[in-house]
This record gives sequence, C-alpha cells and structure tokens, in this order.
Amino acid sequence: MDGQLLGSDAEPPSSRHGTITLPVLEPQDFSPRPTVEPARRIRRPRIRLTRLTRRSFPRPTHRISAPSEAFRASHFPDASATEWNDWRWQLRNRIRDLTGLARIVRLTDPELAAMQQLGDRLPVGITPYYASRIDPEDPQDALRKTMVPLPGEFVRTPGEADDPLAEDSHMPVPGLVHRYPDRVLFLVTNFCATYCRYCTRARMVGQTGEYHFNTAQYQQAIDYIAANPQIRDVLLSGGDPLTMMDERLEWLLGQLRAIRHVEFLRIGTKVPVVLPQRITPELCRMLRRYHPLWMSLHFMHPHELTPEVAQACERLADAGIPLGSQTVLTQGVNDDVETMKKLVHGLLKVRVRPYYLYQCDPISGSRHFRTPVEKGLEIIAGLRGFTTGYGVPTFVIDAPGGGGKIPVVADPVVGRDGDDVLLRNYEGKAFRYPDPLPAGV
Repeated sequence: MDGQLLGSDAEPPSSRHGTITLPVLEPQDFSPRPTVEPARRIRRPRIRLTRLTRRSFPRPTHRISAPSEAFRASHFPDASATEWNDWRWQLRNRIRDLTGLARIVRLTDPELAAMQQLGDRLPVGITPYYASRIDPEDPQDALRKTMVPLPGEFVRTPGEADDPLAEDSHMPVPGLVHRYPDRVLFLVTNFCATYCRYCTRARMVGQTGEYHFNTAQYQQAIDYIAANPQIRDVLLSGGDPLTMMDERLEWLLGQLRAIRHVEFLRIGTKVPVVLPQRITPELCRMLRRYHPLWMSLHFMHPHELTPEVAQACERLADAGIPLGSQTVLTQGVNDDVETMKKLVHGLLKVRVRPYYLYQCDPISGSRHFRTPVEKGLEIIAGLRGFTTGYGVPTFVIDAPGGGGKIPVVADPVVGRDGDDVLLRNYEGKAFRYPDPLPAGV
C-alpha cells in the first residue's frame, strides 16, 4: 500500500466476535396441518423456500458523484468503478510526485519550483478522489492551496518551529503525548491518505518515512495508560488511524477498551473527507463495538462536502458515533465569513457538529498560511447570532510550547453599572442584566 507498512510488524490477531451457523428449514417442515373437516380440506399452494445467502441482498455501494466519475474517466480510464471505490486502490494510486501532479494540475512556476525543492520534507500525497475536487487551472483554488507546495514552505520566520506545540517533550513513552491530566494523545501511525501542507506533524512524516508503528511500540503506550488511572480519555491520531486495516485498528481499540479506567475513546481523522471509500459498512460495524467512541473530522472548505463524503458521515453517524469537525483557519482557503458559514451549514446537514476553529499553528514555513488572530474573532462574530449555535465552533489557539488549547473570544461583558452587568449582543447592542453586588461590596 505505497510503502505504508514499512517498519510494521504483522497485523495483530482480530478480536472479532465469532459467527453461529443456523440450520435452514426445508419446505417439508412447513407441511399444512389437517383442518377440522378433512372432506372440505382447502388445497394450499406449496411454499418454496430458498436458502438465504449474502448474495440474496445487494451489497452496500459507495456513491460516485459526477465530478469524480468525470475525473476517473479522464485521468484513470483503466480503473473500473469497483476499483475507484476500493480505498486500497485509492491509496496505491495517490499522486505522489512531480510527474503525477503535473498530469492533473497545470502547475505555476512557484508550484513547480517548490515541488523540485521538496527533498525529504513533507511529501505530496493526494488520493485520486480528493484530486478530483481540485481545480487544475486555478492556482487560487482553496483545496489546491492546501495540497500543492509553494516556496513559502521553505521560509522559516521568527516564532516558527518544527514542533511548535512541544509534543515531543510531553511524551513519557514514544508516540504518547500526556499534556492534560485526564487525557492522552496516542500517535498510532505517521501515515496519512492525503498530506495537508500546513500539517502540525510534518516533522514525523518528512524525517521517518511512511509506516504504521508496530505492536511493541503500541504496547509501551498501552502499558503506560493502564498504569495511570487518572487517564480516562484516549485520542487516537497520527498520521491517520483510519488508514490502518480494520484488524489492526480493532486490536488497538480492544486493548484500550479493556483498561477499566479508560471511559471513552476518540479518533482524529481526515479520511472521511479525502478517502470516503474507506468508510465501509464493515468498518462501521467494527467501530460500534467500542462505544463510547467519538470522532473528530478534519474539514477545511465547503467544496469538500460531496455526496461521497455525505455518505461516509451518514454511515459513521448511523453507527452511533458522535462527529465533530476541526478546521484550521487558513489564508486564502477559509478566512472569510461566507465561506465558513457555508461550511458549517453543510456540516450540520451531514450530521457533523462544528467543534473547533484553530488558529494555524506556527510550524516552520507556515507564514503564508497564517491569518491575524483578529480574523478568527471576526469570523466567529459573523456566525454567532447569524446562524444556529450548533454551527458556531470554538475558536482556539493551541498555545506554542505546550500550553494546550486556549479559547479566544471577544468579551461580550462590557462592564458593570451598579447592580447591573452590561452586555453586548451579536448586533452590537447593549443590554443590562440584574446582578446585585453582595452586601458590603
């Protein structure tokens, strides 16, 4: 699968439940009994029963939207619809190099120069499905900006760092970040289906290649979690956990669910957005065995909300998994109110709750992606009160140096006038709320 298992050991044994074979009753077991008056017996038609097999019912299929079908016909004419809908085929045929990228996008001189300069930095990796969403002619296309390198990636400005959130310094064992008292971030792979150019963990992929960690590495993290009863919440991330085979992911979930003080599990992923074919009925049936299980999906722009993605989100939601979105505020991609409003409205329609809007982390070479913090406040102000509260994410800065997520809000409390608190609403109007001061104050 494009080298993604390099460095991995064999898949762990599956913890799938066994199956029970039930006998099939033959027609003679349903012979009609005699009536009270045999002479007037009614002749009934014989009932023919057939053995039911999996083939008796149509297998669930993945949707293929018109843009995807046109892209497949144009760029992958030898691929059948079945192959296109196979997530493994999608991974094997990712756009990975200059030749592949130039075949689907008319590269500008800066894009061409950046591709030639990449070296061992964060590689390019775009699934054919996600490539079908990119405008090949417009260098200002929002999704293209997040996928195709630019020379700005090689310019490191003050305040930037390869590991700006100090994750490596908060790892008690390899691959496990323990920053908050009751939660840990479990990095289970450094492989992603598609690489975002603003990736906080570009250092992991660029310097170590693409592979899933092996069971010995996993066990160190699992043992640490088991030995620390204050840990009640485990977030699986990476890389992207949903790029792993069902058996490997289920083994991990089973090991964590067996730890009594772990109350719930979370998965952080962009796979439903860039590789919706991965969200199979089999995967969803497996995931639902490990509730309470939550999932954070990485959405960036309303153009990502396709029929394929809607189906993937519907399957996850139908499996009982609460879905939240995490969006990185990015210059020229989603840094205006109307774009963000279309995104959050579209997310709610596919049963995804907008959760976080992140200020872009100051990773090395990210200056061309980052917006002023005031831009995030402006967007939240343009959403709050103008759309449902379910559609307003929390704007946060993940504090450099390991300070954790800090909400950034425009303070609606204007001040106090005697026994009244003065408030300002979304329209900028002032209101009073009675809040008498304690006696003697």
